[in-house]
Amino acid sequence: MNKKLPLVILFTTAFLSGFGQDNNLKLSYNQPAKQWEESLPLGNGRLGMMPDGGILSEKIVLNDITLWSGSPQDANNYEAHTRLEEVRKLIAEGKNNLAQDIINKDFICRGEGSGNGVGAHIPFGSYQILANLSLKFSYPGADAANPKVEDYRRGLSLEDAIANSSYRINGVNYTKEYFTSFGDDVNIIRISADKAKQLNCNISIDRPERFSTGIKGERLEISGALDNGHGENGMKYFGAVQVKLKDGTMTTGKNGLTIKGASEIILYVSAKTDYKNVNFKTTALNILNRASKKTYSAQKQLHTAAYQKLFNRMSIKLGADPQESIPTDQRLVNFQKDPHLDPALPALFFQFSRYLLISSIRVGLLPPNLQGLWANQVQTPWNSDYHLDLNLQMCHWPVEVANLSELNLPLTDYVHGLVKNGERTAKAYYNAEGWIAHVAANIWGFTEPGESANWGITKVGPGWLSNNLWTHYQYTGDKKYLAEIYPVIKGAAKFYKSLLVKDDKTGWLLTSPSSSPENAFYLPNGKEASICIGPTIDNQIMRELFTNVVSASTELNLDADLRRELQEIIRHLAPVAQISKDGRIMEWMEDYKEVEPDHRHISHLYGLYPAALITPGSTPELIDACKKTLEARGDDGTGWSLAYKMLFWARLHDGDRAFKLYKDLMRTTLRTDINYGAGGGIYPNLLCAGPPFQIDGNFGGAAAIAEMLIQSHDGFIDLLPAIPSEWKAFGEIKGIKAQGNYTINMSWKDGVLTDYKIFSPNPGKVKVKANGQIEEVTATKI
Repeated sequence: MNKKLPLVILFTTAFLSGFGQDNNLKLSYNQPAKQWEESLPLGNGRLGMMPDGGILSEKIVLNDITLWSGSPQDANNYEAHTRLEEVRKLIAEGKNNLAQDIINKDFICRGEGSGNGVGAHIPFGSYQILANLSLKFSYPGADAANPKVEDYRRGLSLEDAIANSSYRINGVNYTKEYFTSFGDDVNIIRISADKAKQLNCNISIDRPERFSTGIKGERLEISGALDNGHGENGMKYFGAVQVKLKDGTMTTGKNGLTIKGASEIILYVSAKTDYKNVNFKTTALNILNRASKKTYSAQKQLHTAAYQKLFNRMSIKLGADPQESIPTDQRLVNFQKDPHLDPALPALFFQFSRYLLISSIRVGLLPPNLQGLWANQVQTPWNSDYHLDLNLQMCHWPVEVANLSELNLPLTDYVHGLVKNGERTAKAYYNAEGWIAHVAANIWGFTEPGESANWGITKVGPGWLSNNLWTHYQYTGDKKYLAEIYPVIKGAAKFYKSLLVKDDKTGWLLTSPSSSPENAFYLPNGKEASICIGPTIDNQIMRELFTNVVSASTELNLDADLRRELQEIIRHLAPVAQISKDGRIMEWMEDYKEVEPDHRHISHLYGLYPAALITPGSTPELIDACKKTLEARGDDGTGWSLAYKMLFWARLHDGDRAFKLYKDLMRTTLRTDINYGAGGGIYPNLLCAGPPFQIDGNFGGAAAIAEMLIQSHDGFIDLLPAIPSEWKAFGEIKGIKAQGNYTINMSWKDGVLTDYKIFSPNPGKVKVKANGQIEEVTATKI
């Protein structure tokens, strides 16, 4: 049924003040976390905290997003480019394996590189845990080793970013509240009982290595310096715990603080590193002193108000409200049995992902790493680095559509910071203009190739990052921002331009040497190789990037000569995609047989997502080929790969297939091994499992849910383009964003839109597709 809707434009106070959340946006559990992957993440974009809700003993893992081991280094091989023509000649002759031998010898980084993902004690470094805050409790009148616990509850409210745990022992109700303040920038923990003087607690703090603790007055402190990769002191850190008591006594000792007979305990935890702050210790103490002077209720109110300014911009309802009595881990089990039993779970997952974005990104600091800002180890998986062949980019895919636009800015700052070193790397390896950052990047400006040709030489980083930067401009239309990113995307375009060679077989301009991210193929001689000429993703990235640079240079009235050169190059690039003899999109210029047909990366569909080069409207001849490609890859994979496939199927307007993959993404696991294949899913705390924990799956999954509900990349705003059967009964969204800086509210019933409203700071005409019909409507200024 198609129903033409009148456009309703409303300017309301509700829009200005944010939308109230009418869903039960809570994670809840009936027992403490048994492992870190079950504890609840809290963060304010700089500090992070994950309490496990323990009864006799509680561990609270603390983080600071800037805390990295390692140090700046120059690992470039400045002689690599002298063998470039030899490598290109071998590739042109079909001797890719011999070219790869040279790459493995001369085109990798010098030294230890990223340590193949184990870089905590080498110069590359690793994102690390800050500290473990340990609380040990005893309960009056109860068995010291095995107290009888009743009515245990543990949860996290997404509406106010506050976690809690509560239980009853020997007739006393105990309650803990935890939040990482968006107000005064400290972690705050409040422990209380409903009867006076029932709290006995020992408090200590430590970390796995390189730390010292001490007592300063009545304050517990931890400090140290991480390994700079040369066995010397690198980044310094400092943390302090201040305690406020109601009733009771506190004594200090060698192992920490001991509290007896209190009615209420409030812990304030401040921490800083010397990342861009030589006065970090003084800063941390000033923050602590300021925060501890406020009452708990004032701190809580300040925190909630600051957080909700971001979170309340958007609300989403997909079907019936959840049953509050069912714990989240049980909801996940039920969802696998029958998704119809809990249509509200996807809305909770989406809002949890928005919560994670707000909690792990702060303007002026670093973008989220592979684990956001939460880590419980010194050697985090893959160093919790910035992977530039998909993962860092995926971490930002939902930011704009989820109405959190400014959270893209730390990524922009980070990419700016790569350019100088990237220019040096481009010259060293390719004698190229512009800048390059390969696969593994860190906070120290590492842009060199990785340690092995089969993954480390991939060159999609500059172009893919430019896509992220450009997306922010597409959603905001901010011309000042465009001028700021123009040198970055221009430098990326100049790099790819320098890497182009004319292919004798086709006459196309192609990148050489290159590779398709982390994948390999069989040569006709049976040998395996990754190194090639002109992988499909390079061709798609260049077509998109060059077009965007041409558009930006026109808008800014800059670089007319470069603009004309890029326009001419675009005419000689390979097509967006080639179709193989079995009907799939080809990943390489030759129709090679894949070494891993079900490989987790599906890089040759970059043109489908995140780019807009392949759409049902503009390239219908490629749609079946995309579907066959996805069918061949299969529906299983790591957590982030499942999210990626969701996005592809949403762009193909197959909501039911996207939902199937979402259901797979929501299967629970407690595995923490390094997984590169099937079996990804989610932990009971809703953090994505590769395994191990990788936050990109959360963000990619949220982006996919948004794509199922709204798309705006093909010249119009498409409402409910890929809504699955499970969400058709009824739903409502307020505050979702579209390209062009449009904000949309919409509601539907039985899969048919019943109402929608368009808001924009720039009034004008916009095309909207609603219930299958495209109409041009006028948005009203807000």
